[in-house]
Amino acid sequence: MADSLPDRGTSLRIVRAETVLVLALSLGASGVSALISFVGSLTKPGGLKHQAANLNTSYAPGRPWLDLAWQLFGIATALVPVALVAHLLLREGTGGLRVIGFDRTRLWPDLGRGALIAAGIGSAGLAFYLAARAAGGNLTVVPESLPDVWWKYPVLILSALQNSVLEEVIVVGYLLRRLGQLGWTPMAALVASAVLRGSYHLYQGIGGFIGNMVMGVVFVLLYRRWQRVGPLVVAHTLLDVGAFVGYALLAGKVSWLPTM
Repeated sequence: MADSLPDRGTSLRIVRAETVLVLALSLGASGVSALISFVGSLTKPGGLKHQAANLNTSYAPGRPWLDLAWQLFGIATALVPVALVAHLLLREGTGGLRVIGFDRTRLWPDLGRGALIAAGIGSAGLAFYLAARAAGGNLTVVPESLPDVWWKYPVLILSALQNSVLEEVIVVGYLLRRLGQLGWTPMAALVASAVLRGSYHLYQGIGGFIGNMVMGVVFVLLYRRWQRVGPLVVAHTLLDVGAFVGYALLAGKVSWLPTM
């Protein structure tokens, strides 16, 4: 994967500004939002574990078709930064997202590797969350609170896919490429990517920050080994589908799964 600057006289200043703007329109802004949310939770009376971090909630309770429209709108618009990144990479003449390994040229290896990553991280991540919550360092994460309608599970799967594509394309593939072009060392770029990933999960608490930062380190190392974000998108999708759908099926039915 070449880290040379794009042609046509693109300067370091332009690449730096582009990177800042992409992050400001996407997960960088989410990191700031998560920090503000965490401060609010930390300063609220009562412990963190007695507060909830709600994901995949209803936008129009009691109006399922309007709710579905809002759900699909949110998923689609959240992927606009990915389209922007694809456009910016395409202007380099490197084949767009193909340069970061997000294409169908190695579909089956990507699926296999992604499944193995998810299997390795899934149980460890759940155990870490439960321990962090028990220690008072994490909010109770409620992965979904959608109404029991026909589109509930398809929307949860689409939400998982959207999260995965957005995060892995921008926080791993795009960011590492741009930081390399800007002259950052491999270690500095790894730290920046991992901290960014942790930052936009801070709304969950310290446990969410640390757990996702560790995951970010692992994902960067695997990306550098394989030169592809494809397996990371697969792994992340499987992890989120497991969390969203698993919670929907198990909440209130097993004693070990915290609910609010």
